[in-house]
Amino acid sequence: MAGEIMVVRCGTVPYAEAWELQRRLQAQRQREEIGDVLLLLEHPPVYTRGRRSKPEELPMGAEWYEAQGIEVLDTDRGGLVTYHGPGQLVAYPIVQLRGYGGDVHEYVRGLERTMTGALAEAGVRAGVIEGLTGVWVGTRKIGSIGLHVSRGVTTHGLAVNVNNDLQPFEWVVPCGIEGVAMTSLSRELGAEQDMAAFADTLVAAYARVFDKEPVAAGNVPA
Repeated sequence: MAGEIMVVRCGTVPYAEAWELQRRLQAQRQREEIGDVLLLLEHPPVYTRGRRSKPEELPMGAEWYEAQGIEVLDTDRGGLVTYHGPGQLVAYPIVQLRGYGGDVHEYVRGLERTMTGALAEAGVRAGVIEGLTGVWVGTRKIGSIGLHVSRGVTTHGLAVNVNNDLQPFEWVVPCGIEGVAMTSLSRELGAEQDMAAFADTLVAAYARVFDKEPVAAGNVPA
């Protein structure tokens, strides 16, 4: 094995709190005080803007979205605006890229393979579209990726639509792509899915793709 990765199931965590946790773990990983960590969680409704986001991606204006109960936050990840909400599985790998070959682009391709592998096991055939990041079922987007790398250690990660409400995606320009149709595992399969079971499937796919040994952790590393 190329090494272990500690898997922490965090439940539902507000985005700002999860971001602060990632930065703390990133600093610990940079100092080699901890090994690689994979955080699995859901967020309350939030739009996050990436480093290249533009105002027109949120055409209604931040106040309108907040009136719908959806936070609007800026982040340091790559990519453009996206939505997170209950029923969407978010995975944040806090990893030292040296242990993954050191190439961020290849790492992103590996995250795409992780999602397509997990979705295939769940019964949905997904793939990639040349020139675009993320994972698609035909022309419908089901999984997104956005990363930030500092001193060789990643934060942020991937999100897979499992049971989440897709309406909020229609109020913005998700990932900067006009008119993109979003989908979810439950929509493709016609029934609500077991989030915990799909999280297990995603962890197993990540372990296969990156040759890692997942180790379950009861609590977030101190």
